[in-house]
Amino acid sequence: MIQSLPLLDKKVLVPRGESHARSFSQLVEREGGIPIEIPLIAFRPVEQIDRFQDSLKALDTYDWIIFTSNVTVETFFSFYKKEMIGEAFPKIAVIGKKTAEVLMEKGLTPAFIPSAYVAEVFVEEFQPYIQHGMRVLLPKGNLAREYISQALTEVGAVVDEIVIYETYLPDESREKLARMLAVEQLDILLFTSPSTVDHLMEVVNTYGLEQQLKKCVIGCIGPVTEKKLAEYGLPVHASPQEYTVKDMIKSTIAYLDREET
Repeated sequence: MIQSLPLLDKKVLVPRGESHARSFSQLVEREGGIPIEIPLIAFRPVEQIDRFQDSLKALDTYDWIIFTSNVTVETFFSFYKKEMIGEAFPKIAVIGKKTAEVLMEKGLTPAFIPSAYVAEVFVEEFQPYIQHGMRVLLPKGNLAREYISQALTEVGAVVDEIVIYETYLPDESREKLARMLAVEQLDILLFTSPSTVDHLMEVVNTYGLEQQLKKCVIGCIGPVTEKKLAEYGLPVHASPQEYTVKDMIKSTIAYLDREET
């Protein structure tokens, strides 16, 4: 019996950059889909980083450092070199399996990983580790929420929240996305963060592609991304309980199955 391919010939938006897109695309291909790689989000270190450099010099004064994404880890270690790692490195908390994996590739092991990879769960489960007066370093992107910093400050932590990278939409992605949507060459749109939604809608609104967007199946990871889609009045056809690309694709397939029956 020939196994069916639930995404057969469907063109699926893969919104990640080249270094992170391959595994995503392979999952799409495995189900018969055609991955269309259009990075809707790219990252670059911020230019003025003096405050961060000061924090690196005083790293031994922090009790914890929190990494909320693999991008944060990569950017952090582009400034803090591996040979500098010593006993003075603070305890590390991370959000997400991928973040933990990238950290361990740097030779460090996280002391805390939450059971679910969202800020609210992280804060709830991490608060017992915080004592009044503990110092926490929180490097982040320019669009990251302030929820973690505010919540930990309320329980007595001294949090240094420092923007070390900024998020942007590459020009080549803007042009390719507009072209593909205009000729209805995207069947399924999958979003991995609120920023990917914002950047897609920037293109949609600029080029007047609202009608083309209505013909697409939309899936996403996580409640924050789902909320962002709702803010734009967009339907969410697939949103898994587990916040992974694999589960998002499974959820999308389940939606397509329901539509066909």
